[in-house]
Amino acid sequence: MMESQTIGALLGWARGTLKDAGIDNAEQESQWLITHALGMKSHQLVARREQSVAEELWARATSLVTRRSAREPLQYILGTQEFCGLEFCVTPAVLIPRPETELLVQEVLRIVDLNHEDVVVDVGTGSGCVAVTLATILAKARILAVDRLPDALAVAQANAKRHGVLHRIEWMEGDLLAPLEERGLKGKVDIIVSNPPYLSEAEWEQLPPEVRQFEPRSALVAGPTGTEYHERLLRDSLSYLTPSGTLVMEIGCGQLPTVCRLIEASGGYGPVRVVKDETGIDRTVVVQRLETK
Repeated sequence: MMESQTIGALLGWARGTLKDAGIDNAEQESQWLITHALGMKSHQLVARREQSVAEELWARATSLVTRRSAREPLQYILGTQEFCGLEFCVTPAVLIPRPETELLVQEVLRIVDLNHEDVVVDVGTGSGCVAVTLATILAKARILAVDRLPDALAVAQANAKRHGVLHRIEWMEGDLLAPLEERGLKGKVDIIVSNPPYLSEAEWEQLPPEVRQFEPRSALVAGPTGTEYHERLLRDSLSYLTPSGTLVMEIGCGQLPTVCRLIEASGGYGPVRVVKDETGIDRTVVVQRLETK
């Protein structure tokens, strides 16, 4: 590929390859990929630019860069993504955790009673980022994590083991809230939290290749409108939440009016509280079940 197989030459080739592939952050990503391939720290690359690279390491580095130039997400290549200060393993079986989903954790912590053994259910747990983070903080809570895909649950359980909370979480395979019935949890759940699929079919077609070609479609697309799962969660949660129990959901850009109409139509919830993300988008909806007389 080039006469001098040094770290500096490898970095230069990687940067140019990623730029040619249309990667916006080619400079930084090339450094991340090369440090990962060589098992080095970022600062070591600068100090060792003239150091030769062994053939097997060179091949490993070029393989990683080639994958990224094909628009495979960096997180899948490196195998990890940071969330709420914790490192999570990610594979193509799960959605890559996004910063805006940290709002779900913040809102649950705002609501939960730290002195009470609250029952918290994470619906569509994926990588387990929400359930695992909560389990590391809430020592008294009973935390349950649900996902319909066994491969996703396997990733979530690996992350729970990584952070020492595997046995603090109850794992259930199934569609949305359906597995809760067999646990006898009707009317007993204090908090239901979910980052459900919320893209419409039309929005899916407009996504960048990193998302459309590599991330699990079932974790992103809800249906023709994008709010199909919100509607189901709002309806089904009424059976499982305690009187005054809380539902916390992530929503997509522009979906707030539709979700508010769904909440009102359900007839079972109080006023809506909305939390914006760092870009000012309405991102999290919090509603409390009305106490029935």
